[in-house]
Amino acid sequence: MPDQPGAPLVLGIETSCDETGVALVRGGELLVDAVASSMDEHARFGGIIPEVASRAHLEAMIPTIERALGTAGVGLSEVDAIAVTAGPGLVGPLTIGASAAKALALGLGKPLYGVNHVIGHAAVDALVDGPFPERFMALVVSGGHSSLLLVDDIATKVTELGSTLDDAAGEAFDKVGRLLGLPYPGGPHIDRLAREGNPDAIRFPRGLTAAKDQEKHAYDFSFSGLKTAVARWVETKRDAGEEIPLPDVAASFAAAVADVLTAKTIAACHRHGVDTLVVGGGFSANSQLRDMAAERCAAEGITLRIPPIRYCTDNGAMIAALGSAVVAAGVAPSDLDIGVDSSMPLTTVTV
Repeated sequence: MPDQPGAPLVLGIETSCDETGVALVRGGELLVDAVASSMDEHARFGGIIPEVASRAHLEAMIPTIERALGTAGVGLSEVDAIAVTAGPGLVGPLTIGASAAKALALGLGKPLYGVNHVIGHAAVDALVDGPFPERFMALVVSGGHSSLLLVDDIATKVTELGSTLDDAAGEAFDKVGRLLGLPYPGGPHIDRLAREGNPDAIRFPRGLTAAKDQEKHAYDFSFSGLKTAVARWVETKRDAGEEIPLPDVAASFAAAVADVLTAKTIAACHRHGVDTLVVGGGFSANSQLRDMAAERCAAEGITLRIPPIRYCTDNGAMIAALGSAVVAAGVAPSDLDIGVDSSMPLTTVTV
């Protein structure tokens, strides 16, 4: 998306989990996106340790900000606004990012905007595919979130249609990966195995798709039962002394997740008269989800927008993009004493 001359320069800071992301956006142009990850520090624990992530953010914050400014060739004095993830996420990491953003806003005398992490995963697509239509559907899928959003204005009006009732898609992948003896995080390893397997080899259940679930949970997701079904299938085979066909298990499991996500989302698009779908979040890097979404959207006449994989995982660009949209919409800045909210509702774009 081309730069908008004279548009505010927004510095975005993301620290909801284990990535320290800092980015600069002017209008619709991303000037820089710098990321420091502590993923390797968590791998030996098989999951994210909040205290370890918080310490990593503290150590990486200033160097990452300096790297972003240096790469973009701008000084702190040129920044017009600071946007930071205020939630949802892990309280410790969120607090590190919010503290840094408050210090910058206070020191520079610039407005502060505490924004929603999940909505940021949708907002980042504007940096790649241009302005959003007046109304669109957003499916945000990651390690901690599986959310279906109806967006009338990315900066001011977002309606949550459905969400995960238990395990999010990415979380289910990590748990199944552990079950299959794969390294952490399990998602990328299952994705690679799935490409070698048969997605129709095993018919795993599709959660919340039965007729009885349609009235109350038409747009909600549940992957805990699917995870349990995979565990029981694998356990039965092992008890019988049979070899586990890992590629087929991975492919069949991934197909079940992608099937539910895409089917419910496309149904929501039709019911709400929406012809554009934006898919974001770390799990949107999954190849089966991308392929199935592309195939089904094309068949249903829905325009599919999925940003490149580098913008799907947590990053500063998504926060700077949402911050830029909020500033352009004339939303009032946040107070400097804002807190962080680990379970921030998805109807809240800014705090």
